[in-house]
Amino acid sequence: QVQVVESGGDLVQPGGSLRLSCAASGNIISIFDMGWYRQAPGKQRELVAVITSGGNTNYADSVKGRFTISRDNAKNTVYLQMNSLKPEDTAVYYCNADIYSRFGLRRQYWGQGTQVTVSS
Repeated sequence: QVQVVESGGDLVQPGGSLRLSCAASGNIISIFDMGWYRQAPGKQRELVAVITSGGNTNYADSVKGRFTISRDNAKNTVYLQMNSLKPEDTAVYYCNADIYSRFGLRRQYWGQGTQVTVSS
């Protein structure tokens, strides 16, 4: 009954910008940490950014100063603003949300992923 869906992935030129969105829906009581992960071809999935329910953030060194994570708790949505994109940012981006749902269930949920391709 809980669903997490990403959107916003696209093909963009180096130096360009992109904004990803991830909305959680269903029988949600509260959402704790929300984060973005990415997986490039031939590489392990890595944490890109995370944001707590209170707004504290943490970023991978590779994206610091270029990416900004934010959230709208009223909409159960997390965003990732990506600026100054580089070819190395090319990956499938996944949303992760730590959700407390109805009837005492709490666990992490993953989105289906959205493709971001940075190429000239």
